[in-house]
Amino acid sequence: MAFNLDQFAETSVPVKYEDLDFDTFETQPLDAQTLRSLRYMCDVEYHTSCFLRDLLVTPSHREEEAGGFMTMWNREEFWHGEALALVLARHGIIVDYDEVKAKRLKLGWVGALGPLKQSVLTNLAGTDFVAVHMVWGAANELSAVAAYRRLSAKTDHPALSPLLQRIAQQETRHVAFYTTQGRERLEASEAAQKLVRLVMSKVWKPVGSGMMDDSEVHHVMSHLFGGKSEELDKLDRRLQKLPGLESLSIFRHAFARLGIAA
Repeated sequence: MAFNLDQFAETSVPVKYEDLDFDTFETQPLDAQTLRSLRYMCDVEYHTSCFLRDLLVTPSHREEEAGGFMTMWNREEFWHGEALALVLARHGIIVDYDEVKAKRLKLGWVGALGPLKQSVLTNLAGTDFVAVHMVWGAANELSAVAAYRRLSAKTDHPALSPLLQRIAQQETRHVAFYTTQGRERLEASEAAQKLVRLVMSKVWKPVGSGMMDDSEVHHVMSHLFGGKSEELDKLDRRLQKLPGLESLSIFRHAFARLGIAA
């Protein structure tokens, strides 16, 4: 799927929810498992600014299209977090900046050491790292789309389900950017293909890993994808279409490492 950056920038707007009746959360409140997964998703979306900060010290920041995309991407992900926070607030779960900041401090996401380490390691890899960034982003966004759609279907809620579908639809544009960029860079370099395969097979973990407690990662992945091996296979097949990534199965392997029966 081709990606038009100018069109993306012109049409980048907050996810719409004003027409949804959030009062239905009073009469049809969400269950504890769903709220736990929503809180996870909200935290991940709010932490996008940290992901952006770390990426800006890698070779990707010198890429004009990547830099332009990431600016808009950061805004859209923040808006997703805002929308999910409103749903959580309707259930007495308040997500505020001080709490998010405290979590970042606990994880070491605030300060110079993290970005400095990232800068040194990724710049050693040179421009081939940009391919890693793009394929990693594609994997994250593919799983995000699948997660939002799965939760939408599981809850079948008159307010939550359409909101999650709208967020998923915006995420599909992120997928288009990352896969387009990843394909171009993999086609141009066998060295990039080898580096991407190595990093994705050895390092990639589900979105939120390393940021959220392991117990929360396990809960969300089990809640949304437990017993859904076909969903994981679909995600793996999407990445396997990229040059040099045939037979790569990062989603299946990630679940195996988590001890979750797919």
